[in-house]
Amino acid sequence: MSRSPRPPRVVAELGRPETADERADRLATNSRNYRARKTINNLVYSLLATVGAVIVLVLIVPRSDTPLDREIDFSTVAEQVQPSVTEPLATPELPAGWRANTAEWRAGGNDDVSSWYIGLLTPKNEFIGLTQAVDANPTWLADQLAEVAPDDTITIDGIDWDVYRNPAPADERGNFESALVTSAGDSTYLLIGTADDEELTVLAGAVAESINTEQNGAGE
Repeated sequence: MSRSPRPPRVVAELGRPETADERADRLATNSRNYRARKTINNLVYSLLATVGAVIVLVLIVPRSDTPLDREIDFSTVAEQVQPSVTEPLATPELPAGWRANTAEWRAGGNDDVSSWYIGLLTPKNEFIGLTQAVDANPTWLADQLAEVAPDDTITIDGIDWDVYRNPAPADERGNFESALVTSAGDSTYLLIGTADDEELTVLAGAVAESINTEQNGAGE
């Protein structure tokens, strides 16, 4: 005895069995909705994975607790370097408000010019780099000053300095607005930065003692 065929299922929304076309449309709609949900889910999972990767990188990358605007005791650094250098290194005594964020001995590179360098921040929050180069040559100096020629000479505390002004447009000058250059013995002293003439003069006066020491030593 054969089983009777099951009558078509009544669809509640229709109140009757759905036709073949209606069933096909329903299945197609369900398929589209399913794919749309999968796409959204995948986007959410991808976003969560990216955020998780960023968090992991932040946690594992080492970070220094040293502030970028750190203060350096350049006199102490000079004491450590001096035994290996024949020239007396400049360690100017500066008024209150001046501070150094860099102090280092720079061994000669391709130009074979070694130098003592101090990066200084002024009371007006400007920058001056003090370089004492040993046996500097004209090529080295021209490179430091972007091949700018001196336009004046001034005397500060008995020391004659060549004055340089950067003629480039303001937005192309970088850390070179003005500079002072003088020589004593085997050293060439370069003061270069964004500070105004007043602060450059203060630093030049503070360096004068070191320069006089160099000159007296050269004359012995």
